[in-house]
Parts: sequence; C-alpha cells; structure tokens
Amino acid sequence: MGMRVRGRLTGLGVTAAAVTAIATVSGMTGASASVAKPLEIAKPATAAAVTAPAWTAPKQTLREGEAGAAVKSLQERLNSLKYYAGPDDGKFGNDTLEAVWAFQEVNHLTVNGVVGSVTQRFLEHPRSYTPNDPHKVADRVEVNLGLGVLVLYINHEIALISHVSTGGHYYFNGGDYAKTPTGRFHALYYVSGWDQGPLGAMYNPTFFNYDGDAIHGDTAVPLAPVSHGCVRLPMDVAAFFHKYLHITEKPGAGTEIWIYDQWNKWTQ
Repeated sequence: MGMRVRGRLTGLGVTAAAVTAIATVSGMTGASASVAKPLEIAKPATAAAVTAPAWTAPKQTLREGEAGAAVKSLQERLNSLKYYAGPDDGKFGNDTLEAVWAFQEVNHLTVNGVVGSVTQRFLEHPRSYTPNDPHKVADRVEVNLGLGVLVLYINHEIALISHVSTGGHYYFNGGDYAKTPTGRFHALYYVSGWDQGPLGAMYNPTFFNYDGDAIHGDTAVPLAPVSHGCVRLPMDVAAFFHKYLHITEKPGAGTEIWIYDQWNKWTQ
C-alpha cells in the first residue's frame, strides 16, 4: 500500500492498525488487491427465474418474534429471491425482518416488516428489481437511494438484495450536510472488522471514494435514512458482502458501484 493511501486513510480517522489491516487482509502489496468470494454464496438467479418457482404463502400473518414452519417457509422464499433472511431456522429475527423490509421496498409496498395478505400475494408473484446502471456491466453494485436498497449483480444476475440506510439529509459538524453521493464509483479499499472513523464506527467498510464514504455494516440500519453519507448494511450482510467484490485502487478496476437518486433516477 502506497504512502498516499496510508496518509489519506489516517487523515480520515482510520487507525494505524486498521490501515495495516487493509494490506494484511487483502494481500495488498502494491496498489491493488481482490478478496476471494465466500463458499456459502448461493447460485445467483436470473431476473426471469425470480418468478419461476411455485410457492404458496402461509395463511397466517407473520411478524418479528414469531417462529415455526410458516416462518421457515418465508425464509426459504426470501432467500430464493436473493433477499438475505439468514438461516432457514424458522425464527423471525432481525435478519428476516430486514429481508422483508427490502422485499417490501422493491415491490413498492408499505414497509412495516409485517407479512400480511398483500405482502404474501407479492411473495407469490414478486416484481423483479429493474436495473438502472446505463452500462449494465456484469459485476456491479447498485444503490437505490429512493427505495432504500442495495443490489449486487454477479455475471449480470442478481446475487443479493439488501435493505440499506443512507444519508439522512441533516446538518452536522456546524455545516456539513448528510447526503450520500450519487454517481459512478469503484470498490477501492476495505478494512476488516470495526473501523473507528471520525464520525463513528463502521463494520467491514468497503470505501468507494477518498472522502471517507463506504458501504459498511452497522448495528442501526433503520427504515429512515440516518447516516452521515455512507451506505449502511445490516450486520449479517456486512459480514460477507465485501467478499463478493473485486477491491482495488487500480483506477477503474474495482467492482463498479452505482448510486442513484430518488426513485430510480440516475444523476451524473
């Protein structure tokens, strides 16, 4: 890792140990590195395949805290549609709740985490996420600020759809504005574990610019946009998300990250 990068990270509040960890974790000795993909990743489904499997919704309304065979069936359905609901253990916990949020966001439903008759009907006949990247490169990340979701594509196919919380549109530090930048970025560098930056701690952050903006895990990923400008992921997703990416500081070579303005609108 070059001195320029080390200096920039240190200036952003990244600890010296975390800066060293970037090189250690990624094997970075020069300007580039890639992280191996995890073994547990399910095969991605094509957009056409999303609606192919037959599935019958449980008859009862499901919500956080419930357990049983109906919850297990819900988890299996969400995971098959690439909304990461955690293990199919029949327990409606936080993983499943956040997956339901993401599903409701993509399908333009009331986002409340409750799987009632309307959400059940859409789970039986779901909408496919509409890609927005004008170039549609094979491997990329799309962040839709209006819907509040992140979509990961591998080989042109959806591998993951996750709920996110982004810039909260408030002022802080006496004048800075909390807004997630829009445009085309690349996965530049990664810090393993918790990284204590000047605006708070980030879990497994993948930085996409040198201003300190990252896609990272957080213990608080509410429905409302509340971050300073980063893209917050649920902790369970952040544990493996970076492993899907090619992370490198070689100009234009890292996984492309496209961030869009409200309601599917692309802005330069």
